[in-house]
Amino acid sequence: MADVNRGNRPLSPHISIYRPQLTSITSILTRVTGNALLITTLLVVWWFLAAASSPEAFATANGILTSWFGDLVMTLSLLGIWYHTLAGIRHLIWDTGSMLEIGRAEMLGWICLGGSVVLTILTILIV
Repeated sequence: MADVNRGNRPLSPHISIYRPQLTSITSILTRVTGNALLITTLLVVWWFLAAASSPEAFATANGILTSWFGDLVMTLSLLGIWYHTLAGIRHLIWDTGSMLEIGRAEMLGWICLGGSVVLTILTILIV
């Protein structure tokens, strides 16, 4: 009744043999960017509330958001917006039943990753 070889078998998928797939990584990244964009939204709301409350509060909020750190956060947020948008379009394509084959799904993942970088750079250059 008892399996004597139970301790000798690897678990599946074991961490040492499992290779994360591009589609799983991009799916996780979609969730991460969505949550990060929520935090960025709260920063922008803080900026608007500070502008509406007093000049001192606005000076503080504006000073933080226009510092090098604020510029970095907003640039990464722009990257997150573009990635999340392209990932949403990818999911709309998948919802139609198209491009679900492994090769084509990976191609869409690379398009989301590369496209978000290109669109972020173009947005920074144009704006």
